[in-house]
Amino acid sequence: MQTTATEAKNRFGYFCAKAKSEPVFIEKDGRLDSVIVSFDTFQALQKAQPPVSFEERKRAFQEKYKDWIAEQNAHHEAHGLWCAGLVAWPGEA
Repeated sequence: MQTTATEAKNRFGYFCAKAKSEPVFIEKDGRLDSVIVSFDTFQALQKAQPPVSFEERKRAFQEKYKDWIAEQNAHHEAHGLWCAGLVAWPGEA
């Protein structure tokens, strides 16, 4: 089932009841934005996905975006902070 965000807001109880039998897809600004599912479905989704520690997520992020991170660090080393000179640091006049 699919509906707009406005309709979901106006008939929230109805769509919560429908979510017990099927997912309800919420459209916002002409594109899919959210999904309402039953609590049982939500729990099943959580159990199906093993927990990942912060360190594992951090390591995966750094690996995935290592080129972008290196580019940003190089730019910072070459040019400094984007706001340098715009903000008076304590002790500067």
